[in-house]
Order: sequence, then C-alpha cells, then structure tokens
Amino acid sequence: MGSNFTTNASITQICKRCSHYLAPGALECPQCQALVHADTLERLAGEARALEAHGDLFAARDRWLSATPLLPEGSAQSKWVREHIRTLEQSAATLDGHNKKKALGKLAPLGALGVLLAKLLKLKFLFSLVAFMGVYWALWGARFGIGFAIQILIHEMGHYIDIKRRGLPAEMPVFLPGLGAYVKWQALGVPLETRAAVSLAGPLAGWFAAAVCGVIFFQTNDPLWAGLAFSGAWLNVLNLTPVWMLDGGQAALALTKAERLIVLATCVAIWFASRQNIFLIVAAGAAWRLFTKDAPPRSGPALTAYFIIVLTGLALIMWLMPQMHGIGRP
Repeated sequence: MGSNFTTNASITQICKRCSHYLAPGALECPQCQALVHADTLERLAGEARALEAHGDLFAARDRWLSATPLLPEGSAQSKWVREHIRTLEQSAATLDGHNKKKALGKLAPLGALGVLLAKLLKLKFLFSLVAFMGVYWALWGARFGIGFAIQILIHEMGHYIDIKRRGLPAEMPVFLPGLGAYVKWQALGVPLETRAAVSLAGPLAGWFAAAVCGVIFFQTNDPLWAGLAFSGAWLNVLNLTPVWMLDGGQAALALTKAERLIVLATCVAIWFASRQNIFLIVAAGAAWRLFTKDAPPRSGPALTAYFIIVLTGLALIMWLMPQMHGIGRP
C-alpha cells in the first residue's frame, strides 16, 4: 500500500486546478492550496460514510486510514480524519466483544437517546419554520406570509437535496425568523466546484418556486401569486450577490476573474433591459470580487453558465410579473 502511494505521488507533477508544477510527493499545491488527491479523498470519504451508515465501523475506519497519507500533516482535514478514526475505533470496540448481546443491551438506552435526538432535530426544523412563517404572517397577512415562507423553504431544500444526492451529510434547514435560513452540512474536503454547485442549487430551487407562482398567477389572475412570484425571484437574485455568506459569494469562490467579469456584464445587461436595481447590487458585488485575491486561476465554464442561467431565469420571472409597489422599482 505504501509503495503504491509513493509511485502515484511521484507521477503527480502538475496541479489540476492551477497547472502549477508540484514537487514529487506533494500533497497540497503551494500556489492555490488545492489538495493534490482531492478526487481520491472524496471517493474514500463517500465509501467510508456509506460503511458507517451500514454499521460496518471497522471497514469505515480502514477507508479513513487509507485517506490519511493523502492529507498534509497538521492540516485541519488531517486532524479531523484522525479524530474521526479514534471515534470510530471507540464505537467499534464497544460493539465488539465476546458477549455481543450484553453489549447491545447496554447500548439500548443510547439508541433510544439517539432516536430522541433525531426527533428533536426534526422538531427544531418544524418549530423554526412555524416561527418563521409567523413573522411574515404578522407582516403581510396569512396567505402571503405562508407562501413567502414556503418559497424560502423550497430554496433551502434545494441546497439540502443537492448535498444529499452527492452522498454528503446534511441537517434539515433551520429558520431564523426575520433573518433567513441555512442548511448545516459537512464541507470538509469537498472540492470548491462542488461547494459552488451546492450554493447555486438553492437559487435554482427558488426559481422553480417563483415560476410555479407565476404560472398560477396567469391561470387565476390573482395578484397575490404575482406578488409571491416577483418577491421570491427578487430575494433569490439578492442571494446571488457575490459577497459574504450569501449563495453568490460561495459560488464566486470557484469563478476566475474573467468569469466574475462575465457575471458582472450579465447583471448590467439585465439591469439595462429591466431597470430592476437589484441587478446593480449583484453587479456591484461581482465588481468587488474582481479585486479580491481569492479567485482560482482556472475553472470550468459549466459553473459560470449555471450562475448566469439561474440569474437570467429569475430576471425573466420578474419581467413577466406586474410591478409591485416599493419592490424592485427603478
């Protein structure tokens, strides 16, 4: 096993992300800090989590152990993996032994506690969602408040579903009344492009929710649905601003300076066509990211296309809906 790893490491001469030349046996690119064996690490992590889910803790531990030589010594990823290995060994040792029935019997209260904790997590999701709906109910009435909260729920579930389909751990969304919502997930060791795609999955789901409201408006001519469609699209556009912890900010981390310039130009073009000032805010965020030093030297065009398609789709919904008083007016 050790000799195979040495041979593979010596073959790796160029960073896949930035094309920087690597020293033989390098585990991390000195130019962009990308992990040299990121693809292998992601595969091993996925296999280990699947084994953990099936209760095969010793096999899961072996998968994690095989990942440790691929991680830089002393890195946060290496420390987390080694700590997780110790946790697995302790759990596996508890389940192992000559008297398995007795050991399982002793663990029964812990199992009940785990079930209780799972229920509490679900209750946290439900309680926060109800409180979230209550705030918007009080502000704008029952129909609009509940509809608006459901659109945000769909946005967050877009993140959650995209994370789970990749085999990564995630918790149900938590809502902060009057502020927003978030999905907690484990992004350690996940490639930058994957994290960016997960970030864009929320606005994509938000576009779908706003589009459904728009279709219902055209079928019923009820202005409530026009208001939901426009406000939902507007909020998702705002969330695509490439700053801080917004989805656009996370997605921009995987875009080169040239790709950020394309997003900027797209926002200015949409603003010129629609006169919706929210697109100038997104453009300003993209302009700021042209001067930050976190742009990767290389990226794939698919992610840029993803960003622009979602942005343009949301703009189309806003353009099709009647103007709402005080929202998005130029």
